[in-house]
Amino acid sequence: MQQEVIIAGFGGQGVLFAGLLLAYAAMDEGKDVTWIPSYGPEMRGGTANCTVVVSDEEIGSPFVKNPSAVLAMNLPSLDKYEKLVKPGGVLVVNASMVNREVERKDINVVSLPANEIADEAGSKRAVNMVMLGALLGNLDILPLEAIETALAEQLPARHQKLLQANKDALQMGAKYQAVKVSGE
Repeated sequence: MQQEVIIAGFGGQGVLFAGLLLAYAAMDEGKDVTWIPSYGPEMRGGTANCTVVVSDEEIGSPFVKNPSAVLAMNLPSLDKYEKLVKPGGVLVVNASMVNREVERKDINVVSLPANEIADEAGSKRAVNMVMLGALLGNLDILPLEAIETALAEQLPARHQKLLQANKDALQMGAKYQAVKVSGE
């Protein structure tokens, strides 16, 4: 099994941390992993994305043309990456930041109001965990518990008070199920 994931959004949305957390959790589960971050010059407010490849075997290349899944945390990310998801793949869309429907008809779409869910979970900044939870609930990549364990280990000491809110955000996101966009 090999799964390729692109997580994309604005700098400051926790895009890189979500990808890094996925990578650490996969390593803890004994998987082979690559993580490649990319961000614009502005850092906060600019564009940010990362690619994570998780595999049971050695990874031939960390670069991904057609990922198994994309987490689009904002409209520019959806516009850029929707067309790249491989047919039958998963597209997780933050409906709080996107004002259009997904155009593809050959992928599984999870559209959820991630900003509002994060707020309900107890931390407006946990949008990345909501999105990551939705991914785990819809793609056979890792168990949710693996991310929760990695989160407890990787969350900086100054943010440990937000651990439970982040775990709640993960679990709330995981409850959202993909809808196959049909139009074949």
